Amino acid sequence: MEILQVADAVAREKGIEQEIVIEAMEEAIQKAGRSKYGHEFDIRVSINRETGEISLFRYQEVLDDDAEIENEATQIYMKYAKDINPEIAVGEFIIEPLPPLDFGRVAAQTARQVIMQKVREAERDRQFIEYKDRVTEIVNGVVKRVEYGNITVDLGRAEGYIRRDETLPREHFKNGDRVRAYIYEVREEQRGPQIFLSRTHPDFMAKLFQQEVPEIYDGIIQIKAVARDPGSRAKIAVTSQDSSIDPVGACVGMRGSRVQAVVNELQGEKIDIIPWTEDTGALGISAIAPAQVTKVVLDEDVKRMDIVVAEDQLSLAIGRRGQNVRLASILSGWDIDIMTEAEESERRQAEFKIRSALFIEALDVDEVIAHLLVVEGFSSIEEIAETEVYELARIEGFDDDVAEELRSRGEMYLTQKAEEFTEECKKLKVKKDLIEAESLTREMILLLAKNGVLSLDDLADLAGYELIEFIGEDKMTEDLANIIIMNTRKSLGWFPDEAETEGETEDGDTTEEPQEAVASV
Repeated sequence: MEILQVADAVAREKGIEQEIVIEAMEEAIQKAGRSKYGHEFDIRVSINRETGEISLFRYQEVLDDDAEIENEATQIYMKYAKDINPEIAVGEFIIEPLPPLDFGRVAAQTARQVIMQKVREAERDRQFIEYKDRVTEIVNGVVKRVEYGNITVDLGRAEGYIRRDETLPREHFKNGDRVRAYIYEVREEQRGPQIFLSRTHPDFMAKLFQQEVPEIYDGIIQIKAVARDPGSRAKIAVTSQDSSIDPVGACVGMRGSRVQAVVNELQGEKIDIIPWTEDTGALGISAIAPAQVTKVVLDEDVKRMDIVVAEDQLSLAIGRRGQNVRLASILSGWDIDIMTEAEESERRQAEFKIRSALFIEALDVDEVIAHLLVVEGFSSIEEIAETEVYELARIEGFDDDVAEELRSRGEMYLTQKAEEFTEECKKLKVKKDLIEAESLTREMILLLAKNGVLSLDDLADLAGYELIEFIGEDKMTEDLANIIIMNTRKSLGWFPDEAETEGETEDGDTTEEPQEAVASV
């Protein structure tokens, strides 16, 4: 019974099944048996699960008399097997009991190594199975080692690792300190499961709020977005499923008690709690707080938001080293440009002049008509050519004849430009597949062609920064460049097993909203 007691004690200590430990013991004794009787023999060991009795057996497979024996130690002809067991059949085994082993020092050491190796493997498997389903959870542990800023954390029955860049600035731990962290990855490696922890991950703060705010835990309040500059400042957007509950007030708590608990855990990190809204413009206004916003202009084609503020609000909107606008951009998921009212006015005047000049040249009209078209919101010849006559005729000072003439001139201009584009493509020898690319304008195609990009294959070979360099930073963002290149590669079959995704875009809009309440700590 002693061997069963040892197996049970090891299983309890390591948190694994007793059966795994007993099987490891059987394998260890089997290895010792082969060392004694010969490695060429098929030695098998069985430990009785009730009495703990150890039994050793030698197995020999019975072969037909006409068969060829490959290993005389593990195989035997039928005619000889009949002498041992007259009722034996081909394919069965002659099982010969062996005397108990008398473990010497070397054999005992070998058996111990085998058992410990098996137990370690079982322990690693148990750790991986246990923690792979706990990714996104917060765990508590004790600092076990600190090496060059990297922290090993004792989690009880496993160890976690916090890399130096996953700790908060000016945060120092020493052996024995208690630490709370977020599991962001569990990876199985050759040396065992690696549990990676973080205190800078945005979801760490979200989980802390879930622990402090019962309404979030119950699902009444949802955290929609989190942006962090770890150890310095953060923004979190929340919304309530119940209109009677104020999501911001619930997260702040009585006299700020709830949010203060999170702030203390994050070493004084300032947190802005913002009410979430599906209105992107209103969300941008809230996210840029505490600065007061005059106007928001959205460009949904490239997901860019221009936020206009008064001169005295500019530094507040941008924040120290651009921190405020950077966090607002991450929170909203849009690129945000901050400008003063004077800068916005200058840009609008410049755009007004550029569009007016375009209409004067393309449509052969005077400044008055060009200005009226710009004021009505027309920004391209395509818009004029595609607009119905009766809609153009509604513009003050226009009638049906003027509207028809403008539309006709617009169509003629576009036809002429299309012919010039086709002719230029022939001169540059641009391939048809690039000309038909939906994600590129004619201007972009000609710019690419002049830089040696003549087909979709050439486009797919580009890096994002090269596409931006050829097209121009004012016409191409990094995200858009990467999307165009990846979609081109998918269309050419570079990733045949990867599902393609399609995006939808809508027209830009201009939004003016009052400042919404923001709770700051």
